[in-house]
Amino acid sequence: MIGASDFAEGPMRSSVFDDGVLEGRVALVTGGGTNLGKAAAAELARCGALVLIAGRREDVLRQAAAEIGPRCQIVVGDIREREQAEGIVTTTLERHGRLDFLLNNAGGQYLVPAERINRKGWHAVQRLNITGTLAMCEAAYAKAMRPARRGTIVNVTVSPHHGMPAMAHTGAARAAVEALTRELARRWSPDGVSVAAVAVGRFETESLRKYPGELWRTAAATVPLQRLGDVREYGWLVALLASDLGPAFSGRVLTIDGALDNWSGKWPPAHLAQDGEVPTEARRPAR
Repeated sequence: MIGASDFAEGPMRSSVFDDGVLEGRVALVTGGGTNLGKAAAAELARCGALVLIAGRREDVLRQAAAEIGPRCQIVVGDIREREQAEGIVTTTLERHGRLDFLLNNAGGQYLVPAERINRKGWHAVQRLNITGTLAMCEAAYAKAMRPARRGTIVNVTVSPHHGMPAMAHTGAARAAVEALTRELARRWSPDGVSVAAVAVGRFETESLRKYPGELWRTAAATVPLQRLGDVREYGWLVALLASDLGPAFSGRVLTIDGALDNWSGKWPPAHLAQDGEVPTEARRPAR
């Protein structure tokens, strides 16, 4: 169980939330060793939660935990294997006796035109994004949240929703996760368990740089907000969902993408721009 003496030192304070807003809660973040998962875990810890980050690479997890601070622990496991997904939740319960919040952050994809997706690649993306996410949802629900009659699960999907050139496999997988989110929210609500999703747009992360330079150098221009997302913003949204307000969003998909979901292509669109700006249409005076 968690006690005040468990932490000789505390992590940095949140720049958004009150000190200790998540004090006494246990949070589990899959894919928590890098990028957005690491940022979310860090913010949860700043808010007072005890955070466990899960992933396959122990060295990466240990490095991340050292950076996040004493409120962060690691659990090594592969969510694609149901027994290991269940083991991650079991380990959390063995250490702390509870699980209040699960962030299914782990996921992945790769660039490939739709007509060139082979069987192996298709199944790899579906297995990680759908099978792994569902395995973690079911393990958290059955082992921890249903018995406690409380808990919040947040799944991670992607934006834009209207099409992702060269990433149809992940678009299909993330759409499935959103459908599962809505269904599980409905089915598990009588047990006090809420399920929501976060659809992330284009963020300034290390993983963005793995794609061709032509893509990441121009990524911000495709966002109406005209910048990439800051990983801290993702962490703030996750912390909000882990708070007492989180259950109010059950069954919903919250999109954090700088309005990318509203537009596809360079902003402003060339056929509308004048001197680099979208012109304001002259209106007749109201009578």
